[in-house]
Amino acid sequence: MDTASGIYKIPQSVLVVIYTPGRDVLLIRRTDEGTWQSVTGSKDFDAEAWHETARREVLEETGIDAHHPDCQLCDWQLENVYEIYPAWRWRYAPEVSHNTERVFGLCVPQGTPVTLSPAEHTQLQWLPWHEAADACFSASNAEAILMLPHFAREPSP
Repeated sequence: MDTASGIYKIPQSVLVVIYTPGRDVLLIRRTDEGTWQSVTGSKDFDAEAWHETARREVLEETGIDAHHPDCQLCDWQLENVYEIYPAWRWRYAPEVSHNTERVFGLCVPQGTPVTLSPAEHTQLQWLPWHEAADACFSASNAEAILMLPHFAREPSP
């Protein structure tokens, strides 16, 4: 539940793999669990488009504007459905046990500045895609990163 508004979280979220043309992947460290991940976040309202959720979460968590002409936000047309960890279920309506996660990729220029949201993340790192997959806590996040060579438009160096 959003404690500020008293509204339950919507069990629909995005996972956004942010990467460079050289296939380095941005990972950010969560403040609450201390785990490494890509950008994630839930819809703000049921009718919010997946693409808009992805753009908003990237901006909130990293300060990167996915609408910038040098960036390419791409819906990978993949969805993961997973059981919400019991420790986090209190955020959702009582009957909700699963979340649907839509996967996106965001290609950004090498050297793109990142400004973390200090309430959500403590550190960032850029890693080669295969190392980034190994560093992720979430299995769906690691799987998405491992699919990067398939979805990336630029050839690997």
